[in-house]
Amino acid sequence: MGRLTTALGRFGTYVMYDRHPTVLIFFLLLLSVGEYMYLPGVWPHLSLLHKTFGSISIILPYLFLYLSAAGDPGVITPANHSRYMSHYPYDFALFRPGQTCRTCGLLKPARSKHCSVCKRCVHKMDHHCVFINNCVGYGNQHYFILLLFSTAILTLYGGILGLGVIADAARRRNASFVLFPKPSSWSWHQYLMVLTTGIQDDVGVGSVTLLSLMTTPLVWGLLGYHVYLIYCGTTTNESMKWQDWQMEMDDGCAFKRSLPPNRTKNLRYEAAWTRWPVDAVQVIVRTEDGTPPDPKIPPGVGEWERIWRLRDVENLYDLGFWDNLVDVFVPNYSFRQADVSGTDLERGKRRAKKPPKAPRASNLVAAAT
Repeated sequence: MGRLTTALGRFGTYVMYDRHPTVLIFFLLLLSVGEYMYLPGVWPHLSLLHKTFGSISIILPYLFLYLSAAGDPGVITPANHSRYMSHYPYDFALFRPGQTCRTCGLLKPARSKHCSVCKRCVHKMDHHCVFINNCVGYGNQHYFILLLFSTAILTLYGGILGLGVIADAARRRNASFVLFPKPSSWSWHQYLMVLTTGIQDDVGVGSVTLLSLMTTPLVWGLLGYHVYLIYCGTTTNESMKWQDWQMEMDDGCAFKRSLPPNRTKNLRYEAAWTRWPVDAVQVIVRTEDGTPPDPKIPPGVGEWERIWRLRDVENLYDLGFWDNLVDVFVPNYSFRQADVSGTDLERGKRRAKKPPKAPRASNLVAAAT
């Protein structure tokens, strides 16, 4: 009995906290079995245009699922550590130089996080996704966004086409049936009864169509959330950190002061150069009792200012929606090139000095979980 209990406990720990492809396999089965039930009843009714677009919409989710699941999310190793250190500067708010991962033993690059499921540090970690059995990070975030987009198109398009086939089947039973709007002379009971006959005409098409219509808002909502994170210049992980800072501000325990623009970097803990066009101009700290820190203790210069709102803080990683998109969809793009003028760099600084939009994103995460 003791061995059985121990085995069950280990199995439960494995299922809940270890990396395994169970949900990924379920997702693949949901796609493939649904298409197997749906296509035979719908395909003969489609025009050449719909068959072409439908074929593309079916293939793309599998392609982006493979690229998201099999691709490197940005795993940090000794071989690529220096490269990832030069991607983003530390913002001295969410990420600070000199912090070492207790598991991997490497200095944490800015925007990185150790994944407790994958047991590895991931650069620009967003979250661990069970649907792809992989982390979403710097290396595969663009594929993950495209997976969401292609899946959202597939469910919406499949639902609309399926409704058309169901309506045709219902119309064969009752020639006066109209899918939308409901005939004014019909009661809802009569309308739903005729619609049900259309669904029952081909149960495979009807059930998959209903499933597509029910899941479409969920997929589009998840896609919209991740696009909003890009707009915010943040990640799921970082939005949670911003929410933690808001709690510290509500308690009156958060302070900030300036960082000199020409400060000397400790090259043991920071890269001498990063591809990002802006550097940190402030440092944020918290205290246990709400007392301002000693102004003589680095980093930063000047007096400490108590902050109450996130709008008083700069999000270093928000360059504006377009540049945020470039950062996601053009990996290793260098924003700070040799021919960039001082005016352009100053423009980047002005764009980055905006209040973090992350609290609203973190509220969405809290609502979803």
